[in-house]
Amino acid sequence: MSGQCYTTAFKDEAVKLITERGYSVTDVAECLGVSQYSLYTITLMNMNYLRQRKKSYALKVNLNKLKRSEIS
Repeated sequence: MSGQCYTTAFKDEAVKLITERGYSVTDVAECLGVSQYSLYTITLMNMNYLRQRKKSYALKVNLNKLKRSEIS
């Protein structure tokens, strides 16, 4: 399956099977007919994306708190 492109929905569902439902990467890869390597890559990319969003949100919250404290 070299060079295979997967839709965002496919990737999201595959990641949910692993992270939320507790299935192993091996089992999910076999069921979906994708390589374990592809699934690990998709999962890691998703986790990194979520970490970045969490950091960005935390920065926005802290900035808003700082702005409010300057106004007071």
